[in-house]
Amino acid sequence: MSVSPLAQIFTSGLGAVGPLGLAVSGGGDSMAMLHLAHQIGLKPQIATVDHGLRPESANEARMVASVAAKMGLRHDTLHWRGWDGQGNLQDQARRARKALLTQWAKERGLAAVALAHTCDDLAETFLMRLARGAGIDGLSAMQPRWSENGIVFLRPLLAARREDLRAYLTDIAAQWVDDPSNEMDRFDRVKIRKTLALLDPLGIDARRLADVAGHISVARTALDHGTDDLIRQNVTGRAGILSLATAIFDAPLELQRRLLQRVILWLHPHDYAPRGDAITALQQRLRQGMASQLAGCHFLPFKGKILAFREANTLSPQASFHIWDHVWQVNDPPQNTVIAALGPSGLSQWQGWRAVGFPRAALLSQPSLWRDDALISTPLMTPPNEKPVFFRAKADNCLDDLNLSH
Repeated sequence: MSVSPLAQIFTSGLGAVGPLGLAVSGGGDSMAMLHLAHQIGLKPQIATVDHGLRPESANEARMVASVAAKMGLRHDTLHWRGWDGQGNLQDQARRARKALLTQWAKERGLAAVALAHTCDDLAETFLMRLARGAGIDGLSAMQPRWSENGIVFLRPLLAARREDLRAYLTDIAAQWVDDPSNEMDRFDRVKIRKTLALLDPLGIDARRLADVAGHISVARTALDHGTDDLIRQNVTGRAGILSLATAIFDAPLELQRRLLQRVILWLHPHDYAPRGDAITALQQRLRQGMASQLAGCHFLPFKGKILAFREANTLSPQASFHIWDHVWQVNDPPQNTVIAALGPSGLSQWQGWRAVGFPRAALLSQPSLWRDDALISTPLMTPPNEKPVFFRAKADNCLDDLNLSH
């Protein structure tokens, strides 16, 4: 039996993956993904995230569960009740959905979770970011796959059009639901979707915009490789303190910007690095030999280089569970100990701190192991030939892959 073009797109987009989960909301795109998976003989597990924002959402989750059961597939409904009426609803719902799916995948022993974003979603995202004045990173095409907290997320339908998926569902007499919020003009994505339809006569359709985003993504990859090289040549690290050679300022401005963003994300992991005027101001101050702080990180000129480390007054409080500041963990932690910043109190208990070669400001933010008010250890107190007490947790989107010493 011949494989349909949509099934070919889906199969190619999946690639080689281990145990697979599908995120299926009940909408046309995700229901088409579910039926395509069944058509090609896959046996994924299915999850529906019920945000609890509409009275119909529970029935939609039950509909997905019923279809999955007929296919002999396991289905779970994941509930989010975190909306407090404040902030950006769609952004918070997106973040909650990803967190719930990640936890679900780990609990079910899945290697990957497939999302049903299409070529149309890619084009709409491109226009939304264009309206916000995004740069190269923002305008790059949606990633077809990425890893988050040990789970691979896939978008195997990015080459498919929304209308083709609905036509497929109609042909096989499959059920789906349309979220009424997709017609509410108060949401930016809905406005963009309607605007995109008006651009079609000019030849600016979803596929054309997806192609443009793809071209920008190629340029972004080239810039990332250039940034990798600049880091390897000019950045070293020791115990969470980075040392940047001033030669970075001989590089093109865009590579400087990307390097500084990577440094910030490595020191203080977040979803996004600072951008725009904030990074430009940081570049200018550092080129002038001035100390600067940004996003919880401190940049300090020192002995012809620039030290980068966590800003002491923005650090997390102590942690008794032996992970601190979302980065530091402890090997075999002794009982009744906590992790906290070294601070002035710890520095006063460490007689040999001047011998390590770092200024006082850089040491105040060092992770330290404490029992009551007594300092036990910091990374820099461990002799080179001994097993380190502290280690850095792996953080995505940072410098770890470039083999910086920790």
